[in-house]
Amino acid sequence: MGSVGPLQIVIFLVVAILVFGGRGRISSIMGDMAKGIRSFRTGLNEDDAETKAVDKDDMVDVTPAKDEAKSSS
Repeated sequence: MGSVGPLQIVIFLVVAILVFGGRGRISSIMGDMAKGIRSFRTGLNEDDAETKAVDKDDMVDVTPAKDEAKSSS
């Protein structure tokens, strides 16, 4: 339980670099993440705005007509 493997050392170094790696490193990462979330939400809202109410004239009936000869059997 006391041994530290190479994977744990790499994870520790990555976290240390993120925390102490320079001025504003974490804030810039979180800002980029917030921008990504915001653009994702606006993309979802744009899809909703593009869908419009369909008029009855625009609708096309694709239901096949019933065959009267087959249904009377």
